[in-house]
Amino acid sequence: MSAFRTLDDADVGGKRVLLRVDLNVPMENGRVTDATRLERVVPTIREIAGKGGRVVLLAHFGRPKGKRVESESLAPVAAALEGLLGRPVAFAEDCVGEPARAAVSAMADGDVVLLENTRFHAGEEKNDPDFAKALAESGDLFVNDAFSAAHRAHASTEGLAHVLPSFAGRAMQAELDALTKGLEHPERPLCAVVGGAKVSTKLDLLENLVAKVDSLVIGGGMANTFLHAIGVGVGKSLAERDLAATAQRILDRAKETGCAIILPVDATVAERFEEHAPHHEYGIDAIPDAGMILDVGSLSVDRVRAAISDAKTLVWNGPLGAFEKSPFDKGTVEAARFAAERTRAGKLVSVAGGGDTVAALNHAGVADDFSYVSTAGGAFLEWLEGKPLPGVEALRRS
Repeated sequence: MSAFRTLDDADVGGKRVLLRVDLNVPMENGRVTDATRLERVVPTIREIAGKGGRVVLLAHFGRPKGKRVESESLAPVAAALEGLLGRPVAFAEDCVGEPARAAVSAMADGDVVLLENTRFHAGEEKNDPDFAKALAESGDLFVNDAFSAAHRAHASTEGLAHVLPSFAGRAMQAELDALTKGLEHPERPLCAVVGGAKVSTKLDLLENLVAKVDSLVIGGGMANTFLHAIGVGVGKSLAERDLAATAQRILDRAKETGCAIILPVDATVAERFEEHAPHHEYGIDAIPDAGMILDVGSLSVDRVRAAISDAKTLVWNGPLGAFEKSPFDKGTVEAARFAAERTRAGKLVSVAGGGDTVAALNHAGVADDFSYVSTAGGAFLEWLEGKPLPGVEALRRS
């Protein structure tokens, strides 16, 4: 049984179901330019409507800071969602008060209505109990399908769960199941790959992971900080030299917990960060003073592949190099393709997430081959850091 209440526990027939979704999609000239987030919530909407529930959609868009901003209205999103669902999606010009009441009162079983941007009200981000109660007037049940907003204790993500019977939608359930398999109850050995530019943005993540994983691959610019900490010259590479003591503390902690830290042993180096800049592979003990480490080298990729090969579960956050420019994408692409190959063969559970990570896996052409790829960004990172997510905790079985 899931640790969370899901739609399997809910009787939605004939009920008004307040469904919190993430519709914060990219827009251009009033049109949705990437419908990925809309596609992820379609199954939950269809299931509730198919069972005779009245689907009342709640979502935020942009950062209007508690005021009505017409350019951040959800109205254009209703039309895009209608096209994906293949059924009408009505729109209410407010998420509370008379406009919401009138739109919801007009619904029949199986209907779908989208209420206006919750962030047009200051009570949303303040998690104002009175605003949560006002939202709750439109529903008999609350279903949260917006994991990407679950790290925020807002009225429509956390507050509502204390007012109405509450459940996880199918997209939320899939995310929670994947993350539970990845970090809370993984099949071991468990390997983590953490990359990206700066140690400073992932301190909590690294300190949590060294206590939980069997091996930790550190790549990207943050690896340079660790190399500097152990006395390796990194030339003109991006490195947070002032965090050397912090990096050393993480290395010491890994020794205490028995976590194997895997740092680069060689690197692809150039003097300029440009597409197809002249480059060369060097052992990590021979980085030129004028050089910049822009990717892991071939031997390092072999070590990453070996760590992934030994693992039964992989958690991945961040690229191994400056993958945006060729040929500095090689390490990330080769490691990602190897992880995908192991996953396809049924030998690995692979869970990845974070904006750069999703972009890197798409660049490698393997995002669909991982067991689960989270698009949740901040919520995914906070989960990996071991922090409780308010919108998730509210759905736990008591």
